[in-house]
Amino acid sequence: MNNNHEYLPILAITMGDPAGIGPEIAAKVFAMPGLYQQCRPLLIGNAGLMKRAIALTGTGLDIHAIEKVQDAQFGAGTIDIIDLPVDGAGSIEYGKISVAAGDIAFRSVVKAIELAMSGEVDGTVTNPIHKGAINAAGHHFSGHTEIYAHYTQTPKYAMLLADEKIKVIHVSTHVSLRKACDLVKKERVLETICLLNDGLKKIGYPEPRIGVAGLNPHAGDGGLFGDEEIEEIIPALETARQEGIAVEGPFPPDTLFALASGGRFDGCVAMYHDQGHIPFKLAGFVWDEQSGSMKSVKGVNITLGLPIIRTSVDHGTAFEIAGKGIASPDALVFAIEYALKLFRSK
Repeated sequence: MNNNHEYLPILAITMGDPAGIGPEIAAKVFAMPGLYQQCRPLLIGNAGLMKRAIALTGTGLDIHAIEKVQDAQFGAGTIDIIDLPVDGAGSIEYGKISVAAGDIAFRSVVKAIELAMSGEVDGTVTNPIHKGAINAAGHHFSGHTEIYAHYTQTPKYAMLLADEKIKVIHVSTHVSLRKACDLVKKERVLETICLLNDGLKKIGYPEPRIGVAGLNPHAGDGGLFGDEEIEEIIPALETARQEGIAVEGPFPPDTLFALASGGRFDGCVAMYHDQGHIPFKLAGFVWDEQSGSMKSVKGVNITLGLPIIRTSVDHGTAFEIAGKGIASPDALVFAIEYALKLFRSK
């Protein structure tokens, strides 16, 4: 191992679903010369499928397939990969759901978690998986966040989305909208505010300013459009303030994110998945009409409350452009940067 690198954190980066853009953006990022000056990156996945991604991107990288972290060389120009076997690798086609792709994507995530829990790596960064594929392979989870919570035995956790202007956490994520409304309870709202406050401190905000969205239009308008704000959200805010957290709200959702984007708040609490994801992706995703693809997809997904570091790209497998070599690696670059921020905060 290069002695100049021995004090840099080791990051386990998962390959993602090989039918999507995960392997492609991984190859592009591993080819960036500055990567090895920041960390010791280690890929988790299948060596044969990564060779396909290297050929697609023309990055000219070598593959060093290993079984243990200790065997990694961490040299620029070579991807050290914990090589996991997969039946049917040759049948995996870009842009198509398959059991083989779902299985290798899932097992890559579990392996990364195991390495982090044992202390062999300092943090984990995940590429996109396809929920339909992992479930078809017999792994019944609704997403990365739930996989991490299960395998780390974490009862209290939340998803934080972060870009330069907007940082948003969710009271609920991968549930139906009807169920999401039922989950807006004082205890969970307070728990989410506390997780956000702690998470913002870890990524560089010593005194976080937090804004909270209402659930209903106009934040209920004094009970005219629902009473969740009065009965659940406001009591949670009052308790959070008593605990010394600088939190305001509830704000109408159509106002809160504009305020945050303008700099009034360091982070926001959304009541459900789309309430937070829509403004976040509007800020960070840029569509290029001429090429018919996303020009940039900036945004990081951080799971708060875990005993280990986990950041991720905040976009999907992008089956519609997989195999074309045009996927942007921006989100993976940001995910690595945020993993390093979290590592340094420890």
